This record gives sequence, C-alpha cells and structure tokens, in this order.
Amino acid sequence: MNKAFQLALGAAFLAMPAFAQQVEPLDAAVVEKIRQEGLKNSQVMDIAFYLTDVNGPRLSGSTGLAKANQWTKEKLTSWGLKNAVIEPWGTFGKGWDVEKSYLALTKPYYQPMIGSPKAWTPSTNGPVKAQVMLVKATKEEDLAQYAGKLKGKVVMMQVTNPIKTTFTADANRYTDEQLQKMAEPVQPTAGRTPMTDEQRAAFMARRALMTKMSEMFLQEGAVAVFSGRSGSHGTYFTSNGASYAMDAKPVLPEFEMAQEDLARMSRLLTAGIPVEVELESKTRFLTDDQQGYNVIAEIPGTDKKLKSEVVMLGGHIDSWHAATGATDNAAGVAVMMEAVRIIKALNLQPKRTIWIALWGGEEQGLHGSRGYAKKHLGDPATMKLLPEHAKIAAYYNLDNGSGKIRGIYTQGNEAVAPLFKEWLKPFHDLGATTVTNRNTGGTDHLSFDGLGLPGFQFIQDELEYDTRTHHTNMDTYDRLQADDLKQASVIVASFVYQSAIRKDKLPRKALPQVKPQS
Repeated sequence: MNKAFQLALGAAFLAMPAFAQQVEPLDAAVVEKIRQEGLKNSQVMDIAFYLTDVNGPRLSGSTGLAKANQWTKEKLTSWGLKNAVIEPWGTFGKGWDVEKSYLALTKPYYQPMIGSPKAWTPSTNGPVKAQVMLVKATKEEDLAQYAGKLKGKVVMMQVTNPIKTTFTADANRYTDEQLQKMAEPVQPTAGRTPMTDEQRAAFMARRALMTKMSEMFLQEGAVAVFSGRSGSHGTYFTSNGASYAMDAKPVLPEFEMAQEDLARMSRLLTAGIPVEVELESKTRFLTDDQQGYNVIAEIPGTDKKLKSEVVMLGGHIDSWHAATGATDNAAGVAVMMEAVRIIKALNLQPKRTIWIALWGGEEQGLHGSRGYAKKHLGDPATMKLLPEHAKIAAYYNLDNGSGKIRGIYTQGNEAVAPLFKEWLKPFHDLGATTVTNRNTGGTDHLSFDGLGLPGFQFIQDELEYDTRTHHTNMDTYDRLQADDLKQASVIVASFVYQSAIRKDKLPRKALPQVKPQS
C-alpha cells in the first residue's frame, strides 16, 4: 500500500461520521447530580422574575436593558464566575424609552383601548384629542383623495381581516410522531426558501406604499398613526415604527394596537359614524452612548492543555417593549444562567473554559452575537478567521420560548449526532429524545454556524409562542413554565459539561464558502 493511498484512506476514514468522534461513556453519577440540583434546587424562576418583573422591558439601547446587563453581570459574579464584563459589540444607534402612554376612545363613547407606542417613534408633545380618519389604499394613486384632509387627524388603515376566535388552548407540545418525523434525515438548506420574483415584487410594492404613506401623513399634518399587524383576545404584536439610526428620518407618533380596538373603529368609520380619541405618548431618545453590549462571564477550565479551549452557551437578553420579554428571551437567558449556576453549585471541574454570553441587539438582526463573532472569531463575509476561532469547542443557544427541550438541531453536522444521542439518553424520561440534522434559524447560533463553528439551538415545545407571546404585549412572567425551564436547565448544563470534559472539541463542518460579490 503506497503512502498516498494510506493518506487518502485515513482521510476518508476520519471523515465518516460514525468514526469521526468517539462516543465516550457518560459519568452517570455527575449527570444524576446535575439532575438533582437543577430539578430540586432550581433558581431559574427567580432569575426570570428579576429579568422580567424587576428589570422590565429590555429594548435594545434602552434603560431597561442597561439595568438587566448590570444585574446579570453581578449575579453571575456572585455565583463565582470569573471575568464578568459588559462588553461592547459595536455601534448600535439611538436608545429609546417609553415614559408615558395613554390611549382611549372618547366618541361615540368613552372606553380605554389597548396599545402602546411603536419603538423609536416620537412623543405626542402632550395629550392629543382628535378625530380618526380611515385610509383605504392599495396603491400610491389611492392616496391622492386624502390630500388636504389629514391635518390634525389620527390616521389608520381599514381593518379587513376577520379576527380569529379560538375554541381550544393555544399551547401545543410536539407529539411523538412530529418528533419522529423531525428526526428523519433531510438535506439541510442554507436558509429560508427564497421568494419568487412575484413575491419579491409584491413585497417591494407594499414597502414602497407604506413609505409613501408615512411621508404623506407627516407632510399633511396628521398628529398620530394607529396600526396593528395581527393578534386576538387583546394580544397585539409589537415592533419598531422608525429606525434606531442616528440619522433616521422623522416620523409621526404611532401606536400599535389590539385588533379588536382597530376593528371597532374601522367598522364605525366605514358606517359613517365619527370616531374621536384621546392619546398621549411620552418617549425619550437616548443618544449619549450609541454602543451595543453583551454580558460575558466564565468558569475557568482546569486542564493545563485544554483550558485555553472554550465551550460557550448563550441567549439574547434584549426584548421588545410592549411587555417584559419573558418567553423571548428571558426564558433562554434564565436557563443558561441556571445551567452555569448548577455547574458552579456542584463544584464540577470542567477541563475546558466555559463562557456564558448574553447577547444584545438580537431583535434587530443578531447584532450582539454577530458583532462578537466578527470581533473575536472572524468575518463571515471574507472567512478571514481570527486565532480564537480555533479555540471554540461548541456553542449552545436557547431562544424559542418557555417550552421544555425535546432535542437538538445539528445544523447538518452529522458527526455530532452520535454524541448528542448519547448525551440525551439520561433525559429521555424528561421528554428529550430527538436529534435532527435539520437547520433552524432566526437566532444567535447562526453567528457561529456561519463561521463553520459547531453552533446549536435546542428543539423546544412551541406552546403558545407564535400565537400569544412572541413579540407581543402578553410576553410576561405569567407565560413561563417552571417545570419546562428546570428541565431545560438540566439538559443544557449536562451538554455544556460533557463538551467541556471530553478529549476532543466537537467536530466541525467544512468552512462555508465565501459568496462572490455581485
């Protein structure tokens, strides 16, 4: 057998997922200690209480987020983690706080309404009492009929979609059949299915119309805008009504509202019955510090050779502002903090260093984790890697609500599947059974996966995440499921610890190819 053939055979052998990584036996005694500490002595709900009820909304750049960053840094330090820092990830822009919000129908009768200012929109400069004008427009030409009629008015679009009535609970868990289907191998995709040319054209047309409408309402002298995307039973989905960039164009004060209130006003106005409202928003822009921040802390490794390598876990600490960001993502932050608390409370001795990262700016585009990755690990645009890239053994993320962990996505990294299946076995009785090679998107593990690093998001029961809590005014502490978060904390602690003590770093996929510039 010649040397070239030997080398080729060896490379092929190592590339085979079944042989690429030895599956070491678990230390059953340590896993049991983790279970006992996490299930019987949990602090996860106490952590969540301080993140939500005490610190409040944590919009990127807000006072609430700054308070939460400081609190988490101090809490992690109190548990014995080292080198806790609030580290800038880069320039964000303007912060924004709500200091007052009031909204009521006054004619044809008085009744309070449900809503709040959209993020980064200005104040009303005191109380406003005004008539509401219904705008019906599907194309730019439709706006001409409103010229000269909007001064001093509150404007809103006609509500045409019926509001759903639900006859059963919103919350759902994955069935065994769904998990089995999820575990079946699929060809991983690079991301979302691209839009067709027709879909892209329709999207661009809608966006252009909304921009034109905003400009016209401002120029015509309207005093405020009412809007809402979806929701029912008083739940509304929130977002930003203006850019957080320092040079953002001016916009009107805007309230995002419950569909029931919008639909009532729409019906009255369509019937020719005048509608009058009272409203006030007092908002404040924060411009002194335009940086965004992450909270980082560590449990130092104990092995002389391996302590320079790092196992990371994290979740984003920022939220939207209409509630207190409980399921998105105080739940994930509380679980990750509880996981490192468990490891410290048991005085476990990881060979590798463990870093917990609480990311800022996720809701605006994974800014915190992407900024961290570019600063410390490499640039995905050029795949020019930094020395720390070689030291990352694994990254684990949690950001899909309050549901229990049911398994883990491998992001197409087939070589980790045998490891993860073994690591899940002690938790089958807790409902965590599934390893899938599928990709999942939308959160901070992508900042690591995009650099070819082993970055993973856990599979969680969706519960009522998409229908009731994700980016809504109902995302409060009350929606958190204590037993689910305890279970998740135990599993995360075990995965992190196993990654920190095994002989090798977790296997990596091939580095992503640099996309050619168009």
